[in-house]
Amino acid sequence: MADTWRVIDTGLRAAAQNIALDRALLEARRAEEIPSTLRFQRFTPSALVGCNQAVEQEVDLDYCRSAGIEVQRRLTGGDVMCLDPVQLVWSLFLHRRDIGPLNMQAVSRRLCHAAAAAVSALGVTACFRAPNDIEVEGRRVSDSAGVFDGEALLFQGTLLVDCDPAVLLRASRLSMPSPGFARDRITSLRELLGARPDTGLLRRYLTEAFESEFSVEFREGDLTLSENERFRAALREIGHRDWVNLVARPATAVAVLHARQPAPDGPLRATVAFDPQSRIIRQVWFSSDVPVTPKRMLADLEAALLYTPALRLVHRLDRFFAGRQVAMSPLKPEDFLEVVRRAIGALTANVDETNETE
Repeated sequence: MADTWRVIDTGLRAAAQNIALDRALLEARRAEEIPSTLRFQRFTPSALVGCNQAVEQEVDLDYCRSAGIEVQRRLTGGDVMCLDPVQLVWSLFLHRRDIGPLNMQAVSRRLCHAAAAAVSALGVTACFRAPNDIEVEGRRVSDSAGVFDGEALLFQGTLLVDCDPAVLLRASRLSMPSPGFARDRITSLRELLGARPDTGLLRRYLTEAFESEFSVEFREGDLTLSENERFRAALREIGHRDWVNLVARPATAVAVLHARQPAPDGPLRATVAFDPQSRIIRQVWFSSDVPVTPKRMLADLEAALLYTPALRLVHRLDRFFAGRQVAMSPLKPEDFLEVVRRAIGALTANVDETNETE
């Protein structure tokens, strides 16, 4: 007989309330007060930084104040998530025995594969793209993040139901270089399907996908008295500005840099978010007038270079292009290395890329 897990829908809430509920359910799962649970939630307009991020570096605070966007800190890691009431967030609260000895990278792969099956049930071909995205034909339609708390796990994903990516990402300080670029890299279910899908259908497909993945049955439930007590306690902390500002670093610590690499049919361009103190390439966005086949190659390369140490740039690029069939003449893999080096060159003097191994 299949194990019975719980599914709940906590509806539309402000960001502080949703994050406090995340903590309440995670604590309750760690204490084994509740069964493993799938939660659906929606947010009023919000910009959610990862648990280890500094708000000043990630969020355009002036824009958020003027637009009425709540800035909050998640329990999970990863980059800033920008949300409005239309987008759907799903969260799994599991015990370590549900997933076995998997690290977060393996957990992300397993759960995103399952969620991608739910998206594919709508009539598109969705798949997991490392480290934590679900994409359709190279464009992201969902991202995710997770955190362990003792023997308990919270893993959650954001499904873009209907949005203009350029507008949704406006609250992010390190957003993509242009509105058109954002629309080339990110999509929504409405754009893919031609109409906004029914939210109830999305919940059903996600529930069935996780039932199949874990060989369990979900039963609808409500928040328990214990969870409500934990929620009220968590909200007192998470609703305070000290929680939001828990990590403080100056916005100027992350530079957004631009460079061009000449090529016969037009330059290769790169925008690089770079932390000179840690020498970490946070993210790179590439564009070129040269046709690239497969078209998704640039988006895949950008994903592969997330959080790359400057010391490891050559290694990451070599590993990406090794054995990969790509048509992009007259561009060469070396051009991607050179354009990133041009962007960060003044901030990485005397870096020896042969000193570390990965």
